[in-house]
Amino acid sequence: MSLLVCSTLLFGCGDKKNRAIKELRKTPAEEEKARLLRKIDRNFDNPQAHFELGQLYQADGLWTQAEYEYNTALDLDPVLIEAKAAMVKILQQSQNTEKALIYADIYMSQAASSASNSLRLGLAFQKQQLDDYALSCYQQALRLNPNSAKVNRQVGYYYLAKGDKARAQDYLSRSFNLDRNQPEVAMQLGKLGVVIQRPRKTKMATKGLDKIIERSDRDLLK
Repeated sequence: MSLLVCSTLLFGCGDKKNRAIKELRKTPAEEEKARLLRKIDRNFDNPQAHFELGQLYQADGLWTQAEYEYNTALDLDPVLIEAKAAMVKILQQSQNTEKALIYADIYMSQAASSASNSLRLGLAFQKQQLDDYALSCYQQALRLNPNSAKVNRQVGYYYLAKGDKARAQDYLSRSFNLDRNQPEVAMQLGKLGVVIQRPRKTKMATKGLDKIIERSDRDLLK
């Protein structure tokens, strides 16, 4: 009897030790995956958790699992733009380019209601390294609001990342002219060789003009 108890204790200790070793061997990605699965188990209707889990599956090359998670995320939150861009990326990676193009067109049509939505989708595409789709979104945003300093700035940064300094300068200059309170854009234009004209102080000139108007008013009252 005592032998059986000792054997049970030994095997029990061995199982605990093996589990502990397995836990130690988990990579950060595996730990994060386990955390997200527990989170989804507690609350399935969590679109962000499904999206993040899809990202981990995508990084592992598990296209089918990633697509399922992105679909689930978008079913729960149809305006989750990051999941839309990731869906197009996963379809490209799995060599389903025609479906990727169809989905990208659908998402761009959905974003066509505003320049802001088009810009956000473009940023999400660019984050997924889908540069052609990103540029299409930026161009759509420009058509919707050509006088947006924010959109012109992002297009400028896009071309800057591509090494097209001439176009980058053009769009960054437009952005700065639309909104001069952009020190980071001014700094970038300076790096591109553009001389930024600071507005001259006109306080004294304004005071002089006020005095002339004041005298004129007094003369009219005489």
